[in-house]
Amino acid sequence: QVQLVESGGGLVQPGGSLRLACAASGFNFSSYAMSWVRHSPGKGLEWVSTIIGGHSRYADSVKGRFTISRDYAKNTLYLLMNALKPEDTGVYYCEAGSLRGQGTQVTVSS
Repeated sequence: QVQLVESGGGLVQPGGSLRLACAASGFNFSSYAMSWVRHSPGKGLEWVSTIIGGHSRYADSVKGRFTISRDYAKNTLYLLMNALKPEDTGVYYCEAGSLRGQGTQVTVSS
C-alpha cells in the first residue's frame, strides 16, 4: 500500500523543539524528492522544505531553525524543528510527488 504516515507532532512552548517523522511505504522512497508542507489557519498551505538527494531547501520563515533529513534504510523523512515560534503552529504534512500523508498537528504556545 502506497502511503506516508507522519508522527511526532504535539504541544511545545515557544523556543522549544520537535522532530517530525514521515514513514514511507509502497513506493521507491529513494527515487523521490521529499517535502514538508504545513497548513495554518488563515495562512493556507505553505511549503516548508524539500530534500533532493543530498540537497535541501527551506522557506525563508524556517531557514536556520528547521533541518530536513532522510534515512534511506528506514524509508523515513524527518524534520527537526528548533526555536519554535507560535507562527509555526499548524498541521504538517510530508509529500512525495502527488502523495501526501494525513498530517501531524504542531502547536506552539505558552
